[in-house]
Amino acid sequence: MPWNEVSAMSLRVEFVTLAIAEGANVRQLCRRFGISPKSAYKWIARHRAGGLDALADRPRRPASSPARSAPAIEAEILRLRDAHPAWGGRKLRARLVALGHGGVPAASTITAVLRRHGRIDPEAAAAHRPAVRFEREAPNQLWQMDFKGHFAAGVGRCHPLTVLDDHSRFNIGLLACPDERDETARGHLTALFRRYGLPERILCDNGPPWGTGGSGQRYTALGVWLLKLGVGTGHGRARHPQTQGKEERFHRTLKAEVIQGRHFADLGECQRRFDPWRGVYNHERPHEALGMAVPASRYRPSERAFPEVLPVWEYGPGDQVRKVACDGTISFRGRPHDLGKPFRGERVAVRPTAEDGQFGIYFGVHRVAQVDLRVQNQPR
Repeated sequence: MPWNEVSAMSLRVEFVTLAIAEGANVRQLCRRFGISPKSAYKWIARHRAGGLDALADRPRRPASSPARSAPAIEAEILRLRDAHPAWGGRKLRARLVALGHGGVPAASTITAVLRRHGRIDPEAAAAHRPAVRFEREAPNQLWQMDFKGHFAAGVGRCHPLTVLDDHSRFNIGLLACPDERDETARGHLTALFRRYGLPERILCDNGPPWGTGGSGQRYTALGVWLLKLGVGTGHGRARHPQTQGKEERFHRTLKAEVIQGRHFADLGECQRRFDPWRGVYNHERPHEALGMAVPASRYRPSERAFPEVLPVWEYGPGDQVRKVACDGTISFRGRPHDLGKPFRGERVAVRPTAEDGQFGIYFGVHRVAQVDLRVQNQPR
């Protein structure tokens, strides 16, 4: 999307951060962000000369103040805390160091400053416990995606669509949506794929539009579209939100720092609040799970570009190819096998497995079902 549609400063920071990473393809990023190479190299040069602050349109206060006194540092701690009420001592310390302040005290001292000035709720602090974390080894191996609980926005409702990279915690997308329909999610995902490329897999919950809500069908139309793009899909266990723990944690942070206690006139205002906060989250907010680094420092766009024309799967000579009927079934060995109506009109391949009498059904490279001729055949 062009820079004039969202915060120019946020997009400059994001573009430059990705462009200066080792192995970055600057020309490809220019195409994805919709800017000219001339502008791109101008902002890269400014960053090299003066850091991220040099990307602003107007002069900003110096980031480094090595001669500050202890009272001045304390005032800066309180200023940052007031700007980011959900940040604790470790995050505030990491951010102060990143901004170049001298004489930054230990995280425990910063916590004491916050407590002394009434910035910490003792009960909330006592309830906080570190979590056990798991993550993928590299960016774009897995994205987590979900709609956050909706809230009032003028006469309608805002349904925030959030997409998070599992490895880096980088927020791929934070979109103010009017609903949770397939068309809405697909449109936003298309824009995100064009900018950041395709992930290997996306993890969603079981509700629409990515899940069938326990209807017995495994795939929705949106899921089949993702498979056709070569993006694998997975779903969290029912009533186990911890499966998408990073998304759940991101939603709590979004609520605490942006949504809670605020009035939004319409979806436009929601997006105007989301955009700058997303920039802070990706590029400024230290993340404890990343050793107090920021998500943008660990993220790289995918090399897999979004295909503007959906690919047509080609199967091997040993595959038994079937076209899915309008009712979502295929016929194999004289028996119908139900894949679900989202597959209607698509071509799938039936391949034998290592087990005698068992066959896998493949949609492109993805195994979408299995049949067992030894029993009543039902794809799994």
